[in-house]
Amino acid sequence: MGLLYGWVINPVDYVDTPPESLRIDFKGDYILMVAEVYDENGDLDLASQALKFLGQESNEDMVLEAIKFAEKEGYLDSDVELMRKLLKDLQILSSELEVSSP
Repeated sequence: MGLLYGWVINPVDYVDTPPESLRIDFKGDYILMVAEVYDENGDLDLASQALKFLGQESNEDMVLEAIKFAEKEGYLDSDVELMRKLLKDLQILSSELEVSSP
């Protein structure tokens, strides 16, 4: 009876759930997809904007967290390498922005 009530009669209704509430495995998959697109088009600004979708945390921190998760969970080495390339380029961009700002 409890399952019937919870699943059919009165199921949970998620409304306006923020992307930053995603579990790390979903964030990792999203970040991998961003890294794959970045590898194809080379548009770091677009990749940065896509990562901002996940929340307020810095892009570099999010990608690093995803890399750690991917290594722990046994993602393909080629996938982890794509995320590492994205992280490296984000760090370069970040350091260039720090140098150029007064």
